[in-house]
Amino acid sequence: MHFRHPVIAAALLAAAGLGGAAGAQTRSAVSVAAPWHVNNYEPSQDGYIYQRMQIGETLVDVCEDAAPCPGLATGWTTSEDGLEWRFDLRQGVTFHDGSAMDAEIAAANLRRAAERPGVLALVPLTAVVAEGDQVVIRLETPFAALPSVLANYGAMIVAPASFDANGDAVAFIGTGPFRVVSMAPPLSLVAERFDGYWGEAAHVAEVRYLSSHRPETRALMIESGDADLALNLDKDGFDRLDALDLSTVHAVPIPRTVLVKMNLARPQLAEAEARRALSLAIDREGVAIGILDFPDAAANQLFPPVLAGWHDADQPAVVHDPEQAREILAGLGWAPGSDGVLVRDGERFSLTLRTYPNRPELPLIAAALQDQWRDIGVELKVSIGNSSDVPGGHQDGTLDMALAARNYGLTPDPIVNAFDDFKAGGGGWGAMNWDAPDVDAALRVALAETDPAARAGAIRAVTDALQTELPVIPVAWSMLTVGQSAALQGVTIDPLERSYGLSQVRWAD
Repeated sequence: MHFRHPVIAAALLAAAGLGGAAGAQTRSAVSVAAPWHVNNYEPSQDGYIYQRMQIGETLVDVCEDAAPCPGLATGWTTSEDGLEWRFDLRQGVTFHDGSAMDAEIAAANLRRAAERPGVLALVPLTAVVAEGDQVVIRLETPFAALPSVLANYGAMIVAPASFDANGDAVAFIGTGPFRVVSMAPPLSLVAERFDGYWGEAAHVAEVRYLSSHRPETRALMIESGDADLALNLDKDGFDRLDALDLSTVHAVPIPRTVLVKMNLARPQLAEAEARRALSLAIDREGVAIGILDFPDAAANQLFPPVLAGWHDADQPAVVHDPEQAREILAGLGWAPGSDGVLVRDGERFSLTLRTYPNRPELPLIAAALQDQWRDIGVELKVSIGNSSDVPGGHQDGTLDMALAARNYGLTPDPIVNAFDDFKAGGGGWGAMNWDAPDVDAALRVALAETDPAARAGAIRAVTDALQTELPVIPVAWSMLTVGQSAALQGVTIDPLERSYGLSQVRWAD
């Protein structure tokens, strides 16, 4: 077997303190390779890794139909006015240190989470208290999406010993089917089966998480047996693993959209018609086929089909019309300069687009946008850095544009992310300097309203405005690409990316 970089996987494993091949040789362990670092034990920061590795759990889980369902809470009720929610705590649950979970501990976790950055900070809480075996949440105003918020990793319930006297996370002691054995930041995490788990026991004895930044390395790790499951493969790695007998690949549509975020305070981007011209110049089908290798990924709207309540099936197909784009820009007063770049009132249509390589398709799509916009007279400079550069540029105002993959599945109901992105003032991953008070009002209705018809009307008002005004430009809907050892059975791919399903996998005999 030929490896383009035969020592990369071994070097990564050695750096992480996991020398030697992983699950393929051990057969009692499963190793996962993914692009994200694991830096600390803080649920609000790296909690998504502990949730995906099934180390931590939440009061509310998510069913196969993406609806909230029982987790550490067996059920819940709400008052008629929507201001009080009661969650019945599951009995007989123990933390990984052997201590018992109770309502007071669960309530304390939620109070702490509400004070930190994350989706729970959006909830209009007035109190979170324990009453018997119930966690009672009281609100200032109705918030219909509360169960969905409580399914987010930031609301995981961990043992009190996870925190020191100052409230800082010093360990991660959860309730899941696996418990932490060791963590070597930023590269690796090892967990073992928790025999005291309240639910169905895991089949494998150990699971390992390995952070590997480069997608080609993650594919090579499947080939070499240094990883058994690899996430977010690039096209070459996906195709290569698909051709091998030793591996199996999966591609699942997920509620994540590749989009162009724009600073509407820039004169080049302030007019909706200019943004529409940029959108018309994008060859989405070319991106979907040539870069993503998934023709159905071309995005004709922001929310993908997996988000049925937010996706408009009646929207026309995507249009690629660079000639119309040129006509629109000319009508706005933009004319070619001496070098072909459009100029208006002494201002060049020249902008910098930031992106990041954690999602391997993003730099490739950025290069395609650079070529396609050059064709209509728009100069695009591409800057590849860290994902934090996008919200950072929003905060300090230095951002022109960004190409990002925005996850609208952080909670089962995308209202939480949509509100964060498009409320008045916008958000770090959404609109920037977009004045849309009607959208803000509709988002607040969608957050609070329990009547299905009223809520659907508010959501439609939001999606219509996004489609017309284009404060962000959708480019493609993401696919979660996964490679696995062919000998690993029971692999399931979660489109919401909440779990790797490791408790259900087993090795073939």
